[in-house]
Amino acid sequence: MPLRVEHHDRVLVLTLDDPGKRNALGGEMVEQIVAAVTEANTDDGVGAIVVTGAPPAFCSGADRSNLDALHTNRGGEPGEVRNIYDGFLVVRDSPLPTIAAVNGPAVGAGFNLAMCCDMILAGESARFAPGFTKIGIHPGGGHTWMLERAVGPQNAAAIALFGETVEGRRAAEIGLAWRCVADDALLDEALALATRASELSRDLAVALKATLREVPWQPSFEAALNTELDRQKRSFGA
Repeated sequence: MPLRVEHHDRVLVLTLDDPGKRNALGGEMVEQIVAAVTEANTDDGVGAIVVTGAPPAFCSGADRSNLDALHTNRGGEPGEVRNIYDGFLVVRDSPLPTIAAVNGPAVGAGFNLAMCCDMILAGESARFAPGFTKIGIHPGGGHTWMLERAVGPQNAAAIALFGETVEGRRAAEIGLAWRCVADDALLDEALALATRASELSRDLAVALKATLREVPWQPSFEAALNTELDRQKRSFGA
């Protein structure tokens, strides 16, 4: 099984566990991530999700066999490419609080998987690299959108266009990660943060996550204020 699923009280830990392929996102891995997250979304016993990888990597990107097939098929059909995206977009679309505990290289689609989480906690061995241009393809899966929002245009260009790799401590400095911690403390730190979020009422956590996603796109401060007011009034009766 390329995905290990464990419950720690109300926190669901998903560990990508295919070290022979450095936890690459292949068909079976994607299916299992989608199934686990979809089930958690409707499970009242789950209040937060942590995503991590089995050493030596967090996730090395899309399985090369999938990429080779897409190249052979003249770039592949849009549906085939989107199927690879499902392995990280299902995490981004989850209404639950999510944390990426990045314990090693996060490359390409693996970098996307980390950015699709609400928070990135980086170990000292974390390495963030887009990887797309190294194999001659354009970044995909919302990579440039998420990256620019996370670190700003100049840092995004340095990483995506100029091929800079970002190590764990630097990731925290530029805002790509919330914090960089010792590798042996990474999962414990992630669990502590996730547990704090999981202890909120589920309705409150879901509403707050939705607000954080929506308010930057509101047309005015007044509109954002009204969004918060509506959800705050609902929470009084929670």
